[in-house]
Amino acid sequence: MTGDFRFGVNMVVPDSRAAWVEKCRKVEDLGYDVLSAADHLGMAPPFPALVLAGEVTSRVKLNTFVLNAPFYNPVLLARDVTGTDQFTEGRLELGLGAGYVKEEFEAAGMPFPSARERVDHLERTIIELKRLYADPEHKPAPVRAEGPPLLLGGRGDRILTLAAEHADTIGFTGTSKTTDGAPLGLATAEDIEERVGFVRSKLGGREAEFNLLCHFVNITEDRKAALEDLEKLVGGQHSVAQLAELPTALIGSPAEVADQLHAHRERFGLTYYTVLEQNMEQFAPVLEALR
Repeated sequence: MTGDFRFGVNMVVPDSRAAWVEKCRKVEDLGYDVLSAADHLGMAPPFPALVLAGEVTSRVKLNTFVLNAPFYNPVLLARDVTGTDQFTEGRLELGLGAGYVKEEFEAAGMPFPSARERVDHLERTIIELKRLYADPEHKPAPVRAEGPPLLLGGRGDRILTLAAEHADTIGFTGTSKTTDGAPLGLATAEDIEERVGFVRSKLGGREAEFNLLCHFVNITEDRKAALEDLEKLVGGQHSVAQLAELPTALIGSPAEVADQLHAHRERFGLTYYTVLEQNMEQFAPVLEALR
């Protein structure tokens, strides 16, 4: 960990074996704590990608960020999870979500279930994974009896209730509520604060780590100009003042961003941030500023 925080990189660019190996080593060399593989069509297959990442790194945790649970049969998924857990010597952290990209279901020749049906499947998957982890006949066995740590990501009431009940890490999306299957909007700080409050009301005193995917990273000495540029980029849906307090937009010098992270920890309880692959090098000086 870097101070009181963990930081991860979500790998989203498919590449050759050699390039993937080089990128994975860079994630570790830059000081990140977690290397994640996204689960979308057109990207690297998550489990093989993480096994290879585990072979060429020694320290970073390896995370699926996050699996589209409706694409997976829970029993077959359990085999892949526990096998990957074994092959990476217990470094796997399993991230699951309910899926949201309608076009990917269509491309896979699958019907796009309702939000309720997708979360129902996610719940069944969690229960079945736990059952199989505990089954002495299930092979390969997980490294830990309880299975790898679980991250659940989403924004709706039902998935966050599931997360509060089952997850070691709860991933907040930083997106706003939309019509099912519609493009995602950008949440305000107040939206995220409300979702965090909802989860806290469901945790019942249980401890959980809070994660956030950072959509916008700009490490710069001119924070004001960068925020004005971001206001234009998002089409004015948020003002500069709103963007300045948004935890999904980490903008400013390394010291300024470090201050933002401390402020967000106090307000939202966020201690684990994930940046996209294309931002990992420019964000690395923030890790140094926090040490």
